[in-house]
Amino acid sequence: MPDSAAGLAAAIGHPAFRIGAPDEPQPDGHEVPVLETLTSGSMGRPRRIRRTQGSWTASFAVNARFGIGPGARVAVPGRLVHSLSLYGAVEGLHLGAEVHLLADLRPDRQRQALAERRITHLYATPAQLRLILGPGALPDLRLILIGGSKLDGGLRAGLAALAPAAEVREFYGAAETSFVTLADAGTPEASVGRPYPGVELRLDADGRIWVKSPYLFLGYAGDGRGKAGSGAAPSPLVGEGGGGGASAERWRDGWLSVGEVGRLEGGCLTLRGRAGRMVTVADQNVFPEEIEGFLLGLPGIARAAVLPVPDAARGQRLVAVVQGDRAREAAILSALRAELGPTKAPKAVVWREDWPVLASGKTDLCALEAGLWPA
Repeated sequence: MPDSAAGLAAAIGHPAFRIGAPDEPQPDGHEVPVLETLTSGSMGRPRRIRRTQGSWTASFAVNARFGIGPGARVAVPGRLVHSLSLYGAVEGLHLGAEVHLLADLRPDRQRQALAERRITHLYATPAQLRLILGPGALPDLRLILIGGSKLDGGLRAGLAALAPAAEVREFYGAAETSFVTLADAGTPEASVGRPYPGVELRLDADGRIWVKSPYLFLGYAGDGRGKAGSGAAPSPLVGEGGGGGASAERWRDGWLSVGEVGRLEGGCLTLRGRAGRMVTVADQNVFPEEIEGFLLGLPGIARAAVLPVPDAARGQRLVAVVQGDRAREAAILSALRAELGPTKAPKAVVWREDWPVLASGKTDLCALEAGLWPA
């Protein structure tokens, strides 16, 4: 893996390159230039994403309108094994910007580097940005592009104080789809925006999100399925579920779903969560991600995850695993009951001093679940 912008620039000059999985065979780029990166692995072992380099350069041309180009200084705080960080770095280099890789710095040093290097554009996840928040200001920052999970109101307010001149643009996508939607100042707070330029979006009767665009991946490397995203889908319907070893990805007539469920209102997409994480509590379907978003908007909570545990009466019940101010527990449980009702609301709060994360910066849900049942 390149550990510098110069090393990355050298890597992307090849017809095929990979970030991560160094023990795997080299990717084949003889037919068309390709790249490989990894999924986050938040619900299981990371998988290798195979896509054409053109599927990324197509969106580079769109994002050039954000001023990413010569004279811009782009920073990514995450490791390049994470597709969002890799995308931001490669896009910056492709468009002629100066790129800064900050993954080897602790969060307070990252904030210092953003100020000292006068960074103008930042690609980051909400989890990374929460760690960067702190004293001082970043007056040179002009654009913050946020993906990976939903942006909550508390973090938005913190970013406004930290970088008052920065435009905050939240987007929704996945390693398999790249950009799907993009939000702006007029987007409702709960939504992740309207379809990104070039993206067709539709929802089926179950709310599953389907995408068709020039930015889709080819398929998972090493699974023998072929070039799904190129239009030669391996079968009309592939994959089911999500998490663990199962794939949530489906192809149907050139449309791709990665198992996310949502709703469209006024042309704006609002996410509910992954079908693979949906929990049935007393015969009601609950998406933990919706509850996590609510928790992160409450005072005293820095990190949150909602996990199911067995329950003799209901089949399953929910537990909120959080990091923050323990003195707020009673208020948090009260707020959950008021917002969600007695059935859907988590019945307990489990506090963590540490917080397990993946290389992508996302919460390691498997590690949190294991912590609920110590050996």
